[in-house]
Amino acid sequence: MLTRAQLREVALFEHLRDDQADWIISHSTVLELPSNTYVFRQGEPSDYWFVVLEGEMQIMEERDGGEFLLATHTKGAFSGEAPLLSGTPYIASARTLTQARLLRLDNQSFRDMFGVCPVIVSKLFGTLQWRIQTTEALARQREKLSALGVMAAGLAHELNNPAAAAARAADQLQMAIDAMHPPLIHMAGTLQSSQFEHLLKMRNDAVKHAADTDDLDSLTQSDREDEVGSWMDDHNLDNSWDMAPVFVSGGIDADQLDDLENVVGDEVLPDAIGWLYASLNAAELLHQVEQSTRRISSLVKAVKSYSYMDQAPQQEIDVHEGIEDTLTILAHKLRSHYITTVKHFDKTIPMIHAYGSELNQVWTNIIDNAIDAMFTAHGKGTLSISTRAEGDSVYIEIGDNGTGMPESVRAHIFEAFYTTKEVGKGTGLGLDIAHRIIFSRHRGDITVTSQQTDPSGTCFQIRLPIHANTAETDGSSVRED
Repeated sequence: MLTRAQLREVALFEHLRDDQADWIISHSTVLELPSNTYVFRQGEPSDYWFVVLEGEMQIMEERDGGEFLLATHTKGAFSGEAPLLSGTPYIASARTLTQARLLRLDNQSFRDMFGVCPVIVSKLFGTLQWRIQTTEALARQREKLSALGVMAAGLAHELNNPAAAAARAADQLQMAIDAMHPPLIHMAGTLQSSQFEHLLKMRNDAVKHAADTDDLDSLTQSDREDEVGSWMDDHNLDNSWDMAPVFVSGGIDADQLDDLENVVGDEVLPDAIGWLYASLNAAELLHQVEQSTRRISSLVKAVKSYSYMDQAPQQEIDVHEGIEDTLTILAHKLRSHYITTVKHFDKTIPMIHAYGSELNQVWTNIIDNAIDAMFTAHGKGTLSISTRAEGDSVYIEIGDNGTGMPESVRAHIFEAFYTTKEVGKGTGLGLDIAHRIIFSRHRGDITVTSQQTDPSGTCFQIRLPIHANTAETDGSSVRED
């Protein structure tokens, strides 16, 4: 039996009058639980409020197939008030860490307690406010880490492709260079300087042609390869069908090969063709290495620009650069979700005074949501982005051709923790963050229009002042999932 003295050992109840303490004792149940026992489970109806009288109890969130520790409650701590007040299921699970003694009040008694014991209200709601703030901070941090993980995975994929291509080309480049030596040695004692000059000019012209000319259509490419391959077969040259594509890429046709034969002679022709092929192949592989490393460099530059690394957080920025950097960061997801991007940028709009890295989070949140909406609806889609200047503001519109959203959803999308996604897929913080960054940090506006009739889709319009007095308030960096 719980006594008044034992009840008052708990800080929450220490100032109760005798009649109030007696009311708590008569309306509560004391539970004696062994360690590792669930007190309540996440998702179950919230029927009770619990206070730890002795022992320890852990609060665990179940997500991604596992349990994650949120808090450890010791003597005097309480749990279950938030879902009871909101009429929602338990938002986490509680499990005893040691043998524990708990006081339990049912839903109605918990609510009646506010009238009987008003002194408890301020203590309870003070703790509740702190818990809500802590929960929100943890959720924002988790979303931030989740966003970083998604972006890191996408960047790893983006970097892996050019890195693998560069490594593969570098390996083949050594073989191509080695293949140049034998025919060059054979020709060294035979060809005159004028003949070498003709061969070198032919090689240099072919390298330039391959770099400057767009790819041929498949039918034309095939016809020319057949022509060159047949010429090589007629001259009893080995590997003719391997060499033909390289020669055609360099713009070399059968007539030029006839000219080469006339210049160097029949005996030297196989070595001249062999050296020319190896040289052109090496040049193409070197070009692949260059293009791959340039792609890697551009990705690193985009990441640095996206995060505004080593730069002042508040500065004159070009909104187009931020949007382009964001599209680069999300390129893997755009491709894998079959999303086409259409841009209508007004390149005459001026620089704006803003927090560049935070605006990039806005673009990321909105574009990422649009990608998911289109892919979920159609398995593909078109992302449209436009910019324009009007008066003393810059306008950015980001639209998708998904199924749109009903008014009941649109009215709440900027509210914290509001999400239409299934449990575990997101906490609904991204658009709340986007709204705070635009409205509070930049003194701008963000609105959304959406329709579910044909043509359907959603469009976000962001207005940013060109010369804004940006606010020195908190602007968390989170992407909505």
